[in-house]
Amino acid sequence: MRVEIVSPEEVLWEGEASSVVVPAFTGDLGILPGRQPVLAILREGDVRVTPTGGEQVSFPITAGFVAVDTDVEIVVDNTLTLPEPE
Repeated sequence: MRVEIVSPEEVLWEGEASSVVVPAFTGDLGILPGRQPVLAILREGDVRVTPTGGEQVSFPITAGFVAVDTDVEIVVDNTLTLPEPE
């Protein structure tokens, strides 16, 4: 599925992913390809993306929302920061 993680200023990460876990307001929400459309409010926590054929990456957020439709997922947060290099 196609994933975009964005702030109001820029696209922070985009690519194909096999799964994403977001900190939804009522609890963590796992998203896999073929998911029914969903719109959810996010609370503080980490967005965890497993890129297709790659290592999992995490993005800390404080609030925002996620929109999923037809294997396209967009995570929006205006205070999102890039993970520290290892």
